[in-house]
Amino acid sequence: MPGGRLTQQERQQIALGLADSLPYAEIARRLDRPTSTITREVMRNGGPTAYRADLAHRAAERRARRRRPPSGRGAESVPQPHGRDAEAVAEYEETFTTVLMASGLAKMAARVLTCLFTTDEGSLTASQLAQRLQVSPASISKAIAFLESQSLVRRERDERRRDRYVVDDELFYQATIASARANDQLVETARQGVAILGSQTRAATRLENIARFLDFISESITRAAEQARELLHTEPETTSNDTAQPGPDHG
Repeated sequence: MPGGRLTQQERQQIALGLADSLPYAEIARRLDRPTSTITREVMRNGGPTAYRADLAHRAAERRARRRRPPSGRGAESVPQPHGRDAEAVAEYEETFTTVLMASGLAKMAARVLTCLFTTDEGSLTASQLAQRLQVSPASISKAIAFLESQSLVRRERDERRRDRYVVDDELFYQATIASARANDQLVETARQGVAILGSQTRAATRLENIARFLDFISESITRAAEQARELLHTEPETTSNDTAQPGPDHG
């Protein structure tokens, strides 16, 4: 973690902050820690309502012991391309998984999605996912089924006729549109209630206001997604080394 691992005293301060209903950002500010550190710490230890400092500290100590094999590296450590720091990558993947969990994903679905996001190819087979995450194929299958149902991954067949699970530049666009469509269904259902409950009643007024609100949000989300879609296809900028090469007529 940035600034070193959390101490038991810091975990006690986190527990006190949660008891006072402080937001993660405020707890992080008081401890001079990144907000992501606090979010990850809380979510991996039961969430804001079940977090206990003593249990969290013991769990952290157990994880630290497991991470110190004789070779100094994890037995299942994945070789990192592009000179990446393996420990930094692992920490980042853990943070990303925690943030996805905070947004509502189950832990295994979040781990699978993180694994796909942080793979340069953006695609892996079920067996590759199981190997990287050290879980059973059944766990991968269940997580993938959910992610597919939410338009968060798609399935392709490779040249060896194996299923590959893919995240691509369109993923967030598709997921955003799917979310807007889910709102549309709620809008329609709310307006059905208006007719059934009587348009002059307080209950019907409440449902109509909800429908109007969600209708506006859905339309705004769809319009914004269409306008921003091209941002998902932006190519990496060239470095100064790429552009500093003299052309043939600089002779």
